[in-house]
Amino acid sequence: MNLQPPLTTTASQKERDDLVLSVQSVPVFKAAQNVDVIGKSDFRYSIGSSALSATLHGASILLRISSSWDWFINLSAADYPLVTQDGLFKNADGCVLDPPKVVHFGVSDTDLLHILSYLPKDLNFVNHSSYIGWRESKKLKLIVVDPGLYLAEESEVYYATQKRELPDAYRLFTGSSSAILSRKFTEFCILGSDNLPRTLLMYLSNSPASESVYFPTILCNSRKFNGTTINHNMQYASFNSRSQARRLNSSDFNDLLMSGAAFASPFKADDPVLDKIDHELLHHKRDEPVPGGWCLGDTETNKCTVWGDAEVVRPGPGAKRLEKHFLELFSSGSFLSDQCQYEKSSSSR
Repeated sequence: MNLQPPLTTTASQKERDDLVLSVQSVPVFKAAQNVDVIGKSDFRYSIGSSALSATLHGASILLRISSSWDWFINLSAADYPLVTQDGLFKNADGCVLDPPKVVHFGVSDTDLLHILSYLPKDLNFVNHSSYIGWRESKKLKLIVVDPGLYLAEESEVYYATQKRELPDAYRLFTGSSSAILSRKFTEFCILGSDNLPRTLLMYLSNSPASESVYFPTILCNSRKFNGTTINHNMQYASFNSRSQARRLNSSDFNDLLMSGAAFASPFKADDPVLDKIDHELLHHKRDEPVPGGWCLGDTETNKCTVWGDAEVVRPGPGAKRLEKHFLELFSSGSFLSDQCQYEKSSSSR
């Protein structure tokens, strides 16, 4: 495994130039022209709305540079794939890594795309729940000033002493920041054809939980999209007794494999399980692209030195795991009963 830390807003111009040259030096990226580097990066704080701002910025860029993708896959730097990726496959999806210093257009997942190709293009895979519980006082009623939106230099997030009431024009839903969103829904959020995305964005501009609330709330309060929502973001995570995602390690490998998920997060830094995923699930070698249907080499050592049609998808074992997961999800009909259900918490107004 070889990951480079994302550049921050304090990075020098030389570091940014080096990043551009590094991307341009990768033959696959150069041939496919499917990786774009943003010239000026965004501030992103884990607390505050600058994280949501960065995600929406990435989505707007993808909408502007191409019309040939169907899903917007929002991932953080901590998310890791469990199924094969095909960096040359276009006309399928958009993907933005957070922080969005490098926007990957058309970076896709062969096994995932194989399964998604059989599904309606308007589905949205987002973890969501209307049960707010402790988040009401700890997250949703708090007011913060996120310097990532207002200042040119990094600074501490400022907490106001006042608290605010929850909105009564719509119901708040919470979930995870990572999601697989349809192009139609992404356009709905970015292009502003309805008041709800703008109204909610204003409400969350001073909230410490904006990224985990924004997409679930819009989906579940919109008659146009609440029937397209699947209460699963195709991610594997394991939680401790405090409902916090714990860092995954080698002891979790079998659970990762059996989960049928497309991604997993978070991992311990440099944990051997990442190398095991690379070797056994992705067949990924260091400093080389993950093999896909476009690789026509006749041996394992030169498999991706000969390129073919970028739109050829050859699903691997990961597709079988995803297929089983989707069959379990859809055959039981439980996904319908899990769509945007409203639960009143004990502290609900």
